[in-house]
Amino acid sequence: MELLRFLAFWCGTMFFGSVLLEEAEASVMKIKRLCKFCDVQATSCTGKGSCKVECTITAICPNDEDVCVSIWRKKDDNVTFDTVCHHPAQKLYGLVLEDYNNSKCEMKERKGMGTQFFICSCSEDECNENVLFNQNMESQVVAVILVSLVPLLVMAIFIITFFYCYRVYWQRQARPGRKKVPPLDFSEDDEDDEGSESSSTHANNLNHNTELLPIELDVQVGKGRFAEVYKAKLKQGSSVSEEQGFETVAIKIFPCEEYTSWKNEKDIFSDADLRHENVLHFLTAEERKVQASGRRQYWLITAYQPRGNLQEYLTHHVINWHDLWLLGSSLARGVAHLHSDRTPCGRYKVPIAHRDIKSSNILVKSDLTCCLCDFGLALRLDNSLSVDELANSGQVGTARYMAPEVLESRINLENIESFKQADVYSMALVLWEIISRCSAIGEVKEYEPPFGNLREHPCVESMKDSVLRDRGRPEIPNSWLNHTGVQVVCASIEECWDHDPEARLTAQCVAERFADMEYLDKMSDCSDSEEKIPEEIFVVDEK
Repeated sequence: MELLRFLAFWCGTMFFGSVLLEEAEASVMKIKRLCKFCDVQATSCTGKGSCKVECTITAICPNDEDVCVSIWRKKDDNVTFDTVCHHPAQKLYGLVLEDYNNSKCEMKERKGMGTQFFICSCSEDECNENVLFNQNMESQVVAVILVSLVPLLVMAIFIITFFYCYRVYWQRQARPGRKKVPPLDFSEDDEDDEGSESSSTHANNLNHNTELLPIELDVQVGKGRFAEVYKAKLKQGSSVSEEQGFETVAIKIFPCEEYTSWKNEKDIFSDADLRHENVLHFLTAEERKVQASGRRQYWLITAYQPRGNLQEYLTHHVINWHDLWLLGSSLARGVAHLHSDRTPCGRYKVPIAHRDIKSSNILVKSDLTCCLCDFGLALRLDNSLSVDELANSGQVGTARYMAPEVLESRINLENIESFKQADVYSMALVLWEIISRCSAIGEVKEYEPPFGNLREHPCVESMKDSVLRDRGRPEIPNSWLNHTGVQVVCASIEECWDHDPEARLTAQCVAERFADMEYLDKMSDCSDSEEKIPEEIFVVDEK
């Protein structure tokens, strides 16, 4: 009996204990939330970013569904926080709680509360201790801005691109500051009555009929191996006024024996994609018959540049840093345009190697920028050209400016980039000439061409001795490196005339380096060049 009573007592105790334990656990589980719970107290929180409420009291919320709430108020200079537990189904200060299921307390401003009033709610223990201001608002604003502005941005880019290409196109159709040659209704008063078999090939859609342009030759301004260059007047209208109705142009006249040179230069110029502010502006090419002798002549008609070629300009002028920057940067841009396989608008074009870059084949425009001329030896680097066709082009150019691989007749014919690399070498020598006449280097000596120690027209063998055997290059004195801009240009020159063609810079890279130095140009005094002769000088060496 005693044993039975003990067992009954033990079982009852265990049952009652388990019931008490379950009730205790149930009562614990009913505690849903721990929240910061403080009365209104001052705070240093500015209402931006994230803040800590600085409440030291943690309370057990009385109701199962209670959530944690923080309120930030500002009236005048008085800023306060208060933190509470609150049932989300009930209004607090006349407001319905929103976003209380969040794990973070993200502040939202409520208007009409008599003060600047922010409130947040969340449903994790003590989540109202750290509050965040304007998080959702900022992201929403950013999203709205992006959605609103992206279409406008795309449209703006499209419009800007369209107008840029449009402007470039028309700038290339007509040189600024000149009247455009009319599309055509010209006649020539001094043509013989029977006419002739002469024809006019007007490039870039400027002239499509077979009438010769009414041109009056003025004076001879240059003579080369293949052609003579004249300054001339182009009659624009029917006016016979001595001063009105004319435009000054340059006429390059080839005798009939040099038809091949004329045709090559005409074909190069006739490519509309060649047009560029740093390439001589081409008007037309014509075939004419000389009435007195009956012999044929071949004409190239281009813009006239009264400052003459770069060699003559440097001979008679000492330039400053501003002038150097203008001449050098425009030269690099012109060569880069020739070598590029894209127009400024992104359209494909055939790259061109000049193959006779030298200071006498570069004209100086009225704004003191350069433009390339004389394309008689130029080569269109069409991918369809075979190695044999490239090989037949021969060793061409001016010996003084020939790259080592051209002097040695070892240019890589399987890579059209080789012809561009030879141009870059020649361009480096011209840049050296420009620097040699710049006052920024200190004492300026009389003009000398590159390798000035050689005779006036050195032969290929003499140049081989200097360039190949001795690895010689024009001297760059230490005094040239005292000017920051000149130092950068000299460094580029040394990379451009490297003996290894593959190691040379591209013309585009040189142009970009000049562009990066524009700030130096703006800092310069931009003083006028010292002039020793009148502004207009004649072209004396076209080839």
